[in-house]
Amino acid sequence: MIARIVPLLLAFAVSLAAAKAGAWTLRRGHWQVFSTVTQSEASVSFDAAGHADLHTSFNKLLIQNCLEYGLTDRVTLFAIPAFVDARVTPASGVAAKITDTSLEAGARLLLLGRAGKLSLQASYKTAGAFDLSVSTGRNSGSQAELRLLYGTGFRLFGRDGFADIQVAQRWIQRPRPDETPIDLTAGLWITKSVMLMAQSFNIVSDGDAGAPYTYYRSHKLELSVTQKLSRHWSIQVGTFYSPAGQNALTERGVQISLWTQD
Repeated sequence: MIARIVPLLLAFAVSLAAAKAGAWTLRRGHWQVFSTVTQSEASVSFDAAGHADLHTSFNKLLIQNCLEYGLTDRVTLFAIPAFVDARVTPASGVAAKITDTSLEAGARLLLLGRAGKLSLQASYKTAGAFDLSVSTGRNSGSQAELRLLYGTGFRLFGRDGFADIQVAQRWIQRPRPDETPIDLTAGLWITKSVMLMAQSFNIVSDGDAGAPYTYYRSHKLELSVTQKLSRHWSIQVGTFYSPAGQNALTERGVQISLWTQD
């Protein structure tokens, strides 16, 4: 049973901004969909020294749908349309209302599947909606991403669990800088239908951006509970916050996801 459920759980590594798949791929001809609503806010920002003392007014609604399809047992295709509605008043700048959409699409290839799962994922995202987690600028920029993913299962206190590690490189349209994301996920089934999941989402800029952007880093922690409703449906409820950062928002919020699979 865990061999079938783990791909479903790891396919959503949303953190807030954008849903990211785990290292597992779907079986040929199978599909799954994740519909996610995120509401977040921030009242202060981290400054260049990493101190959370810059007054900021930030409120965001993000709606995403992650659709995945198993082209083969080793190749999974995915598409993520997104909508964002945000109101931002940065520490130094003009208040802005941002309403936009975007589409991310790509494929995940399973490289190795014996000692855990090692995958390589490539995607392209159009300019438009983005998580605004680092910058309050309005220039979202299109982006291309290459991501290496490793996932494995484990047993803890007699319970089934999994861990997933992801490292990526994003090439982003100027004026935004390129980014290096590092995402960590761990989940544990406390019953046959309830799972606890902890996630860490980290972004470090490459520091090569033009004005008004500068070097930044963002760190987020999320805790969530997933309830399996039936063979085809599950629901996830989580909360997250930013404990540290540099030139980034101290974002906190809640997230609700509805999962379905064939």
